[in-house]
Amino acid sequence: MAVTEHHNVSPSPTTEGTSPPTTLAITDIVVLVIYFLLVLAVGLWSMWKTKRSTVDGYFLAGKNMTWWPVGASLFASNVGSGHFIGLAGSGAAAGIGAAAYEWNGMLMVLLLGWLFLPIYIAARVTTMPEYLQKRFGGKRIQLFLCVLYLFIYIFTKISVDMYAGAVFIQQALQWNIYLAVVLLLGITALYTIAGGLAAVIYTDAVQTLIMIIGALILMGFSFAEVGGFQAVLHKYPQAIPSIRVPNTTCGIPRDDAFHIFRHPVTSDLPWPGVILGMSIPSMWYWCSDQVIVQRSLAAKNILHAKGGSLLAAYLKVLPFFMMVLPGMISRILYPDEVGCGDPDVCKQVCGNPVGCSDTAYAKLVMELLPAGLRGLMMAVMLAALMSSLTSIFNSSSTIFTMDLWRNIRRTASEWELMIVGRVFVLVLVVVSVLWIPLVQASQGGQLFIYIQSISMYLQPPITVVFLTGCFWKRTNEKGAFWGLMLGMLVGCIRMILDFVYPTPLCYENDTRPEIIKYVHYLYFSIILSLITLIVVVCVSLATEKPKPEQISRLTWYTRFDPVEKSEETVIADVFTIENATQNTKEIESDAYQMKEDSHSSESSEKSSSKLKSALFWICGMEKNTTGQKHTSPPPEVPVCSLEEDPCLSHLVNGNLIVCLSVAVFLIAYWA
Repeated sequence: MAVTEHHNVSPSPTTEGTSPPTTLAITDIVVLVIYFLLVLAVGLWSMWKTKRSTVDGYFLAGKNMTWWPVGASLFASNVGSGHFIGLAGSGAAAGIGAAAYEWNGMLMVLLLGWLFLPIYIAARVTTMPEYLQKRFGGKRIQLFLCVLYLFIYIFTKISVDMYAGAVFIQQALQWNIYLAVVLLLGITALYTIAGGLAAVIYTDAVQTLIMIIGALILMGFSFAEVGGFQAVLHKYPQAIPSIRVPNTTCGIPRDDAFHIFRHPVTSDLPWPGVILGMSIPSMWYWCSDQVIVQRSLAAKNILHAKGGSLLAAYLKVLPFFMMVLPGMISRILYPDEVGCGDPDVCKQVCGNPVGCSDTAYAKLVMELLPAGLRGLMMAVMLAALMSSLTSIFNSSSTIFTMDLWRNIRRTASEWELMIVGRVFVLVLVVVSVLWIPLVQASQGGQLFIYIQSISMYLQPPITVVFLTGCFWKRTNEKGAFWGLMLGMLVGCIRMILDFVYPTPLCYENDTRPEIIKYVHYLYFSIILSLITLIVVVCVSLATEKPKPEQISRLTWYTRFDPVEKSEETVIADVFTIENATQNTKEIESDAYQMKEDSHSSESSEKSSSKLKSALFWICGMEKNTTGQKHTSPPPEVPVCSLEEDPCLSHLVNGNLIVCLSVAVFLIAYWA
């Protein structure tokens, strides 16, 4: 009975004509409007400040970013709304175990700054598939990875963030989900298309500040409500719902809820898997995922890139306190709703018979915070959603434009690449909206764990290919390709089996095949990595050595090699010059023709010209004086120096030791 009463109090999408106490007040709406104006102002300022008419300017922010916006953007791109909803949900359902992913990420983002980035900078690349194309030659690995990356972004990252945002918006506003999402996507697409990576990074920096302030305020309210940290330790094991399935563990908190390292066979996160199996996909995400690496490549120099990695690593300490612990407090305060153990009750409370732990964070916001602060937390959730979506949009358009489109149209001008990059963002927005019903239909009990398990099946083979490519000079194209193919095949088979045989609910018997029942997805990650590594090594050793140009400045050991212009580069330069000459001739011809016809259509041209100029300014596309053929300036040569100022280098390396010590302490303390 208690459950039903609670359910009636919580906001319902079907309630009409009434004003439940947990809807947003006028103050909240004002806070939200101020937030949107702030984000748009920052987006417009960054559009005005940066050069967006070149490939480097649009996709890599002119390679002119300092350490603090890079670090803030790394954090904001990683911590989307899926993190707030998913980590709090995992905290409510199973304790602090999911924090291991965050602290593992601290170590991996430092690996990016100190080991992987020097190689990428020396290689002068814009995208990760482009690096593999340079390192191994050929096109098949590059094109395969382009398609795979876009698949991962659209069907996991975008869908998870959209679902998480949907959960929150429905709890808070009772808006039509399509209206809310289309509005959000419209704003994010506007400054992503117009401003490029610079706008995304600067708005991410603002969103990070808003996220941290809002989440820390909610954390304070949560601890005050529950009675402090000791109360969490004491009350969480007793947060049992009043209605449960008899003679089962449904709704009962785990005994090991306050441990990260859990039983190697029977637990939900076995400790050997946490140490090894978790690190492999995490390395893919932090060290070779386009969304993350692109931010670091936008840094002024290697020291600013390392500083960005350090800031992101320090910020990764916070999600445990800002998301996991509040999720556990939410279960303590609302055990019948957040911790529901009976499928019928769960269906009643949140429409999902698997469990309602994913409502933990939204429940805290709507129940605990006063007017005004509730609006701030809505802004926090929207900031998390928008920052992760803009990052994915920008990186996806970079991969599509630089790797796929340039292969389809080898003669594409820089102007054409700029247009294609912007149009592809619009395509992604449409796909995102069409994907919402499927996400709503397939929502999982623990969103964060669901997405991590999928990652274990797709990402280890890519990690191994990048690792061997960067740190073993003997790796060749055939070894990398066949290792990738076999690894992806095995991973996809396991992923399909997981969908065919889902994890049984707590009151059901486990009838899954033994290979699924006893091989945890973290263990499978280790097995998959070993299979891929064996294939890469064996095939590489059995076939020819890579050419010298596939190694120079493309591995850890050769990153300081002198820059040499390869024959291919010379041919490309000649082609660029010929293309520019041809364009100049066409421009002169068209300019002459325009002169002949200009008297008859002068008035209409003026109005048309103003409209075009405004449109070109919004998109950062520069016109030339004739206004006919729109050509961008020649591509700028990317900065690729690995030189470091000795004094600043010591400061950064000292911080590295401090940050590693903090990560090791946190993991050891909660192990």
